[in-house]
Amino acid sequence: MTTEDVARIAGVSQSTVSRVLNNYPYIRKNTRDKVLAVIEELGFTRDEIARSLVEKRTASIGLILGSISNPFFAETAEVIIQRAQELKYDVIVYNTGHKDENLEQAINLLIGKRVEGIIITSVSKNYTKKIQKLHENGFPILLYNSFLDIKNVNFIVMDNRKGARLAVQHLIELGHKKIAKISGPSKYLATYERTVGYKEELIENGYKIDENLIFNSEYSYDKIYTFTKKLLKKKDKPTAIIAASDQMALAVLDAASSLNLKIPNDLSVIGFDNIRLASNEFIGLTTVSQQMDRMSLTALEKLIYLIENKDTASSSIQVFLKPELIVRKTTGPAPVID
Repeated sequence: MTTEDVARIAGVSQSTVSRVLNNYPYIRKNTRDKVLAVIEELGFTRDEIARSLVEKRTASIGLILGSISNPFFAETAEVIIQRAQELKYDVIVYNTGHKDENLEQAINLLIGKRVEGIIITSVSKNYTKKIQKLHENGFPILLYNSFLDIKNVNFIVMDNRKGARLAVQHLIELGHKKIAKISGPSKYLATYERTVGYKEELIENGYKIDENLIFNSEYSYDKIYTFTKKLLKKKDKPTAIIAASDQMALAVLDAASSLNLKIPNDLSVIGFDNIRLASNEFIGLTTVSQQMDRMSLTALEKLIYLIENKDTASSSIQVFLKPELIVRKTTGPAPVID
């Protein structure tokens, strides 16, 4: 909340608000009372509003999400917003739908609203220069569940390569020899790293990489469903599938169900994220946990640190969280193929 907001609601100028806050003597009583009433109504103290005026601060941050329909983004956004409120920060949320042009628009709009920093998810390699320019200009910006190959960029991300290797290792130990990978666009480095980890673990265990078993396309339930169904209709179909997110894994499960395949007897499925729905007793999805709550809380608190220490913070913030494989009901021994 700023003096601009108080002035607008009270129907006075910002200079009038400033004079009221500074106890300027020549202010009409009804004007002074009106301004103070608005401040009280909004739940702010006079000191907070005055400090906003002096420091030109808005106590607001931007949160740019890849897709609010993905439970991962919805659940982490909830954690960020709740914690931000506790720390007296407002959060302005934008949803890009994983479209680069929407990300550009969201960044520009948030800066226009004078947010003090921005948290971004799912930043593609196409926006490396944009993020780098903001960083070089000293604007507090931090990526979570995403990273870019930029010197000194701030990010909180899981070790995606390690997470994918844990998933493949689990399936190999269960006897699976034909393991497919449902991935997202390779323009996202986090997604790309998961595919790299998948390939590395297969190669180290003596398996050849079959590119026909790898889905690299946009985040689309329909496309994943169609690809999976086509894959599972083949005579030499895979006995296990690793999806790049729990939401993608649900599309895989739906496709398998439409073909009357039993999970995990006919097909094992692993997701990524460990969203709340994954632990539902009817689904019981085996997944790679990203420590979602820790990731989102760390992202917020590190961004606020950057904001409040803008003049003294020198080193970049780069955090790699350790992945954890959560084994549930959707993985089991490889089926015996006659």
